[in-house]
Amino acid sequence: MKFKLMMALVKPKLTDKVVDALKNAGATGATIIPARGTGIREAKSFFGLSIEDQTDIIVLLVEEHVVEDLLEVVHKACDFGKPGTGIAFVLPIEHAVGLESQMKRFKDQARDEYF
Repeated sequence: MKFKLMMALVKPKLTDKVVDALKNAGATGATIIPARGTGIREAKSFFGLSIEDQTDIIVLLVEEHVVEDLLEVVHKACDFGKPGTGIAFVLPIEHAVGLESQMKRFKDQARDEYF
């Protein structure tokens, strides 16, 4: 099986919505990493202190054949057409370990998709 790393950088208020949508679409889990960042918009300031927007990074390791479907789920859940809602992207994975407990579910999903 081939896997891809999907990352979605979203505002914290959208995190639960995105993770729930991904699980409903068949994702087996996700890792959420709190972060902060900057973009084309300047950070707000309060009494001279810069306040950067918080961001959550949602990370999933997914099978190659479900990447496009799950990416579309993230896109809809986040309404990425609006500015400042976030981004999502996919990276190739060469090797992975620790997935043994999920392999049956991956195989069942692949079988269901093709038959």
